[in-house]
Amino acid sequence: MSETQALFAALRQLADGEAVAAVERLVQDGPDRALCRINVFDFAAETGIDVERVIAVFLHASRLGLFELSWNVLCPGCGGVLDAGTTLKSLDHDEYHCALCAAGYEATLDEMVEVAFTVSPRVRRIGAHDPDTLPPVEYCRQLFWGSGIDLPANFEQLIEDITLDFVELPAGEKALLSLQLPAEFLIAFDPVSHATQFLDVKGEPTRDRQSLSFIIDPVHRLNETVVLRPGPLRLSVENRTNRRVLAGIWIAGHALHELLGRRKPFLTAKRLLTNQTFRDIYRTDTLDVDQRLKITSMTFLFTDLKGSTALYERVGDLAAFDLVRAHFRVLHEIVAAEAGAVVKTIGDAVMATFPTPDRAVAAALRMRDAMGRLNDAHASSEDLVLKIGIHEGPCLAVALNERQDYFGQTVNIAARVQALVNSRAIFATEPVVTDSGTARLLQASGIEPVAQRHTLRGIEAEVTLYEIP
Repeated sequence: MSETQALFAALRQLADGEAVAAVERLVQDGPDRALCRINVFDFAAETGIDVERVIAVFLHASRLGLFELSWNVLCPGCGGVLDAGTTLKSLDHDEYHCALCAAGYEATLDEMVEVAFTVSPRVRRIGAHDPDTLPPVEYCRQLFWGSGIDLPANFEQLIEDITLDFVELPAGEKALLSLQLPAEFLIAFDPVSHATQFLDVKGEPTRDRQSLSFIIDPVHRLNETVVLRPGPLRLSVENRTNRRVLAGIWIAGHALHELLGRRKPFLTAKRLLTNQTFRDIYRTDTLDVDQRLKITSMTFLFTDLKGSTALYERVGDLAAFDLVRAHFRVLHEIVAAEAGAVVKTIGDAVMATFPTPDRAVAAALRMRDAMGRLNDAHASSEDLVLKIGIHEGPCLAVALNERQDYFGQTVNIAARVQALVNSRAIFATEPVVTDSGTARLLQASGIEPVAQRHTLRGIEAEVTLYEIP
């Protein structure tokens, strides 16, 4: 048995068999480009396998060494990869700058950091493992853009149409390009180093040859727009980096802007942090203790058992312990099934996160029903009374007590909302209930939330909470 066969045999012991078989076929038969920065949503759609099972199989495959997991900082404007690392610990900048878009961005884990998977070279060597061998179009397809750009079938022809000329330059080399400039806004751009120079070509055409230097270096210097006239240009290109570059002149017209605007779903860092499989197998590998990474929207669900002390007194320690343990097991299963993750348990309480409010509300409804079934199974209708509170908002992802956790007012409010619940009820804040996905879910379930005004400890003004009956 080869090493790869042994690794897939181990993977079959950890993940869904159908998903493992699909990944094995991809490794054996897929083209190189399909094995670089795999978009798990695309893979799930192509194979007809549930996306949560797909995420789980790629996480286990990465842990075994079949794939390499990468965290890539994306430019919101063009979708290009500004930085890449094997863990979130590599995100060490307060702001990332995209030279192509001439804009700076504060990194957040919602839509600016993607998680993608590339086959390990020990399993199969592909072109992306030797990026300096990739042709310009494939370099852009596989390495410059992230997995959230929806590249069209005619991508190669499109790149050819928007490129006036390009040159492939080894490290330390120079080249001269002779161009005939149209009256267009042009961009001298290298997708390897992200070096950029804007050219605004306008005015009366000229027959006189114009000259311009385009220096590509590791500094990512910011160049002011150069104004030129339509006509001949002698462009001097110099590669001052230590690797091959692919300098081209792109027409910044409708075709390019339409390409940059084509987007599709991709696995975000936020979505992965709320995945139970990820939390289970990457417990301490996520963040450095000093990191504080921003998330603009996360949904928190807190649960607690009402009267658990009286429960121990009423049925005895052993029976109560078994019942509470069964309740934890059920909650963990429901959270994972709704694309969430249990962050921690505190006594009889659970703190869980979800990528969107509707998944949290769906989980809460399932939890309430499950507690009823647990009570029925134990010949009691009152032993397990679950109190649930939900809130959505911004937060910080942090490392606490050697595990990934969350900090901020959103977390505090979610916990205090749960503390207000005094019966078998679900309380949610306005951002949760007014979410479009939540509204559709509640309407389909025939549930009408009931608004109430409450004061939360530490919050000066009264807030509107909604009881979900």
